[in-house]
Amino acid sequence: MALAVLCAEPLRKFWRCPHGEKDVEPNPLLFRDLTYIFLAALSGGLVAWKLRLPLILGFVLGGIAISPFTPGPQLSEPHTFALFAEVGVVLLMFSIGVEFSISDLKRVKWVALAGAPLGILLTLGLTAGVGKLAGWNVTEAFVIGAAVSVASTMVLARLLNDGRTLRTTHGRVMIGITLVEDLAVICMTVVLPVFGSSGDGSLVQATATLGKAALLLVPLVFLAINVIPRLLRRVKLTCNGELFLLVVIAVCLGTAALAQTLGFSVALGAFLAGLSISGLNDLHEAHTQLVPLRDAFVALFFVSLGTLINPAILWQSLPLLGLMLLLIVVGKFLVWTSVVWIFRYPVWTALAAAAGLTQIGELSFVVVQVARSSGMVSENVFSTVIAASLLSILVNVFFVRGMSRWLRRRLPDEVRGRSAERSAAGPPLGEVILQGEGR
Repeated sequence: MALAVLCAEPLRKFWRCPHGEKDVEPNPLLFRDLTYIFLAALSGGLVAWKLRLPLILGFVLGGIAISPFTPGPQLSEPHTFALFAEVGVVLLMFSIGVEFSISDLKRVKWVALAGAPLGILLTLGLTAGVGKLAGWNVTEAFVIGAAVSVASTMVLARLLNDGRTLRTTHGRVMIGITLVEDLAVICMTVVLPVFGSSGDGSLVQATATLGKAALLLVPLVFLAINVIPRLLRRVKLTCNGELFLLVVIAVCLGTAALAQTLGFSVALGAFLAGLSISGLNDLHEAHTQLVPLRDAFVALFFVSLGTLINPAILWQSLPLLGLMLLLIVVGKFLVWTSVVWIFRYPVWTALAAAAGLTQIGELSFVVVQVARSSGMVSENVFSTVIAASLLSILVNVFFVRGMSRWLRRRLPDEVRGRSAERSAAGPPLGEVILQGEGR
């Protein structure tokens, strides 16, 4: 029901009802456009997979290929799919909430809980300094700094899994930092509209909004802790996969709608819904059930973003794009190397962790989209942030791989010695390996 309500408005534009008749027929343009979107996602995703790059790069490039600004097949109404794309954001934030691990944070709690906010503030300060020299206004510099300061957990986890370094010290540090950055994005989505709608005293109003948000979060947190797990367990007892999937979708979209009613972003409600079951292993099937639907809508989200990129505007914003890339690749590398090293990690760990954090991704899109909707930034800033994200992810893939090879050749002797000992010893005695597929 919640999904139908969210999708009703864009669908209504494509349904005809001539002369007041009750019977309506769907306009084929809707299905043609949906076909274009998923073919673009498939084509771009295959190219990215072939080149061993994150799929979101391919999705956005596929969106550019079918945008009104490029020759070839074009969507008739790109903005019609904005609500569909927002469903992708909701499902993505729900997944992040489910995967948010308190135990992983505890292992690197100090560098994550204290270092991540410090790194974000340093990045905002660095962006403000660069923006002052470049002639940006304060609001524009704040939005760009917010978008630049958060890395993509999804892209980072993919790179760490591919390199089999997720369980290393620098892998845990990176994931811990990005998890806290995910929480920071939630705060940004609450604060940014305040800055967009107010002039003087916006900082005071933003602080008051966060305080109000903390109070209004009480019913949401109560719902997440006491109602959602019980509801999911009750439906799970039916042993009916279809009913379980439907209730998971209803919970995800329903909490997002409730958060929006209370004045928050839909991303916050979806995140809390996922967080409510993150520590309940018996309910993680809810996330598993939702993954295929999430992946489809997330692909639609990134393709939709690609359709909004105007290469002509981007060409006129090359200086802005260059500054953003310098901030993301060089500025963030220096910031995060310093922050991780300050928390008494070895230099090689700090370098490896900083290398993985020199990119921005899907959450930066959420931040800049909120700012754009609030009238805080112009169209060229929006397109440039998306382009900077694509280029930073592309550079980051090769940067991380190169840094890993460089560090493996220069690791301290004692670290190499321990690795050699573990390899020579083989698996511990009594270890059981289970391998299977499906249920």
